[in-house]
Amino acid sequence: MFKKILIANRGEIALRIQRACREMGVKAVMVYSEADRDAKYVKLADEAVCIGPAASAQSYLNMPAIISAAEVTDAEAIHPGYGFLSENADFAERVEKSGFQFIGPTPESIRIMGDKVSAKQAMIKAGVPCVPGSEGALPDDPVIIKRTAKAVGYPVIIKAAGGGGGRGMRVVHTEAALIHAVQTTKAEAGAAFGNPEVYMEKFLQNPRHVEIQVLADQYKNAVWLGERDCSMQRRHQKVIEEAPAPGIPRKLIEKIGERCVAACKKIGYRGAGTFEFLYENGEFYFIEMNTRVQVEHPVTELVTGVDIVKTQILVAAGEKLPFTQRQIEIKGHAIECRINAEDPYKFTPSPGRITAWHAPGGPGVRVDSHIYANYFVPPNYDSMIGKIIVHADTREQALARMSSALSETAVEGITTNIALHRELMVDAKFMGGGTNIHYLEDWLSKRDR
Repeated sequence: MFKKILIANRGEIALRIQRACREMGVKAVMVYSEADRDAKYVKLADEAVCIGPAASAQSYLNMPAIISAAEVTDAEAIHPGYGFLSENADFAERVEKSGFQFIGPTPESIRIMGDKVSAKQAMIKAGVPCVPGSEGALPDDPVIIKRTAKAVGYPVIIKAAGGGGGRGMRVVHTEAALIHAVQTTKAEAGAAFGNPEVYMEKFLQNPRHVEIQVLADQYKNAVWLGERDCSMQRRHQKVIEEAPAPGIPRKLIEKIGERCVAACKKIGYRGAGTFEFLYENGEFYFIEMNTRVQVEHPVTELVTGVDIVKTQILVAAGEKLPFTQRQIEIKGHAIECRINAEDPYKFTPSPGRITAWHAPGGPGVRVDSHIYANYFVPPNYDSMIGKIIVHADTREQALARMSSALSETAVEGITTNIALHRELMVDAKFMGGGTNIHYLEDWLSKRDR
């Protein structure tokens, strides 16, 4: 086991990894920007190194500064968390070439799965069902592009091969709009991701977003930890996640989970990962793989009892998975609400000083948050300030428990989206289960009328 790990992230995930290190008897080194100097996890760290000013490009995305911090503190491994450099194959490669262990997949796996075109091709080979679409990146020839769209059937969606986070996508309903949409998306993809390649998929009208959590070691042992439903989203950004996904037959879930495990073994995957699917009319369609720990990993931890972050560290240290598929059992239901410093309905960010903070408690309530009274929420980063996660025997009990937890939560000095979550927990359609990925946006537009 490592003696010292450097955590190359910020916010609630930095604190989450730090806690896992502490429980494992591993020292944690925190890197931080000038804007995060007063963060709780910086104060609690065994060692802390300032790596630059507030701007991410000069701090949390600054590879030489992070690797230098690992060198001066004698860290043995680097955990990237999520976001920032977590899915950057060049960073993983530089970490390992500098003599440190990257707590995540190999650079090769990140490259294959990070490019949506190569990921799709790898999944087709592994027998994982994919959304019908182009076989690879779209060529420049308009005739071939139009022929492909006709074969797939309108509407289609044009996606950037190197995209992510809901960016680099364009839905096309008619042939007249097709070529312009492809050219525009290519230009945007080149500017945003440094890769102008785009591909085409059938645009599913009312799918759900269901994902499978996997864990794998370097000895080709792999398990899947059930599924999560992440359909409650706005502009492709998840707002509420739950496990298991309501109303999907268990046999279907098991079949897709087993295929994900087979895919992990086929590509030699190591660490934690998530296969993301669209689910419509009883069919699963692979869309992408996240080669990192997910924001919503706590709902899986609560229904399986598996500590995903500790397991990431174990397998990165060269140990075998400490459990087999047979030992994985799904118990009860878990729901997570992402708490953001933003207007609950307009979604404008609300940075500033938190004057009061009261976290909810009680049986089956977990709060993952780095905030405290008098903490200043900086304007430079994502607006998420924490997550409230509940676990109960049934989904109905979990919804009631979350409503209770949200009613107890108090954040003063800034605006948060807690009011939105309180409304959604008693929304009849959401309570019924199985809402699709467009439901929240439709709900918000009707509310504004």
